[in-house]
Order: sequence, then structure tokens, then C-alpha cells
Amino acid sequence: MTPAARRQFYAALRAHNPEPRTELLYRSNYQLLVAVILSAQATDRSVNAATRELFRAAPTPAAMLELGLAGLRRRIRTIGLFNAKARHIMAASRLLLEHHGGAVPADRAALEALPGVGRKTANVVLNAAFGEPTIAVDTHIFRVANRTGLAPGATPRAVEDRLVALTPAEFRRHAHHWLILLGRYVCKARRPDCPHCPVRRWCGYADKVRA
Repeated sequence: MTPAARRQFYAALRAHNPEPRTELLYRSNYQLLVAVILSAQATDRSVNAATRELFRAAPTPAAMLELGLAGLRRRIRTIGLFNAKARHIMAASRLLLEHHGGAVPADRAALEALPGVGRKTANVVLNAAFGEPTIAVDTHIFRVANRTGLAPGATPRAVEDRLVALTPAEFRRHAHHWLILLGRYVCKARRPDCPHCPVRRWCGYADKVRA
């Protein structure tokens, strides 16, 4: 994709959705962190269904520790890998209290030092909570970047690096959400909805669905 086409690609996404937001439900940076940890290999819908009750019972790191591991497990048991995620959330909550005064740090290294937080989770938190122009590459964004020719790469990190390097600065703040929503609802894995795609004109996909 040429630089001019890439700019038009993003401009079309912006026109379609000027202020994109994550579909995870949360009321604080801590709740966002917990929701993103839970969302690994799970849908936002399933996470939201579990966290409605969870965040009423444990809205802060201190409340989460008071709830206890058994209480957390019981409230997230409908989510895949809930046992490991529960252990990570409890350990991360303890570290937030011990080292960050209970606040979520706005620093990649500090975030990635928390249990259950890898590069992708840190990118989501930095972007959604702190407005950093990071791009977290999940399966949807990986597919969109490669299928459209926006930023092809063999690995999620390669795609991330290319997206950060090639995305014009004016679009970088919201690029993550535009691309994930495009992949989730339009540029789907099995049958992309090409006829209703806002960026079809600039997409390099050779097998566009006609109808």
C-alpha cells in the first residue's frame, strides 16, 4: 500500500468512526487492566458479562485482594483460562498496592512486570487509559494488516512495528481501535464483508467478496 493510499485508508476509518472506543466495560484504569487480562483468548462480550458483577464486588486492587482468589474464580469461571487469569489478577493487584500505591502505572516496563501483562495487554492499557499512540496487534489486527496490505508482517510484533512506523501521526492514537473493529465486524476471517467495507477502495486483498 502506498503512503497516499494508507492515509486515505485511515481517513476513511476516521470518517466512519471519529472517536472509537474499546468495547470492554470499565470505570477506572485498574478495571481496564483487569478486563484486558481477562480478554485474552476470550470475547469482550463474555468479559463484560463477568465483570459487571466482579467490579461491583471488587472495584479496586484492595477490594480484589479482600474478595480473595476463590471469590474471583467464582465470578470469572465462564471465561476461558479463568484459573490462571485469577492468579494473575490477584498477584497484579498485590504488586500495584505494594509498588504503585494502587494505581496502574503509565509505563510499559512497569506494566509488563505485572503478572498476566504482556506486550499486547500493555499496549491496550497505554492506549486506552493514557492516550499513548500504541497499537496492540491481536488476531483481528494481524489479519487486517496482512489481508489489506496496510502493514504486512509474519508475526504480531513485526506487524506492530510496521504499523507504528507507517501509520501517519494524526491517525496513530486511534489506529488500534479502528483496525480491531474493522477486523471484528467487517474484515472477518471466514467471510469478509467487502461490499460494506469503508476502506475497500484502498484494500489490496486479491479475493474481495463481491456480494
